[in-house]
Amino acid sequence: MTLSRLASRLRLPLGFVVGGLYLAFARPSRETLLAGAIVAFLGILVRAWAAGHIIKNDKLATTGPYAHTRNPLYFGSFLIACGFAIAAHWALLIFVAVFWLLIYGPTIARERAKILEKFPDTYPDFERNVPAFFPRLTAWKGSGQGEGTPFSAALYMRHGEWRALMGYLGGMTWLVLRLRGVIG
Repeated sequence: MTLSRLASRLRLPLGFVVGGLYLAFARPSRETLLAGAIVAFLGILVRAWAAGHIIKNDKLATTGPYAHTRNPLYFGSFLIACGFAIAAHWALLIFVAVFWLLIYGPTIARERAKILEKFPDTYPDFERNVPAFFPRLTAWKGSGQGEGTPFSAALYMRHGEWRALMGYLGGMTWLVLRLRGVIG
């Protein structure tokens, strides 16, 4: 089994382990909770925007957030993770960064190979012009070869991104309760 395949398989189970550790060690303050909530909510918005543009496995998405980064869903998840780390305690950011590199780096590389195989005519130009992770500020206009869709709330719902919003609301509620001493 390759490192990228292993990272892909471990991504979800390790996420639950990390979540459990997070719940055990979170020590929010008002300031960190507010700052983290804002960063995490930006991640929720990025994921929602991306989910409303992508038609998985049918078209190479190059519009919306995909004109800024090739991996907006992962970038949004990164913002959510950083936001929750900030909200809980700033030191957790180091752990988030290491976890991200070890798990998502190989996953992104593996997915890149699959996408290149599926879209050999359009992906190379897209890859040359749009960064893999951290977004460019201006939208790439494309060569006219890639396809995209306008934002669709139906796609957002079909991809289940509302679950990320529910997780955000639940996690922030838990942090508020911990901050107020309701949860020990």
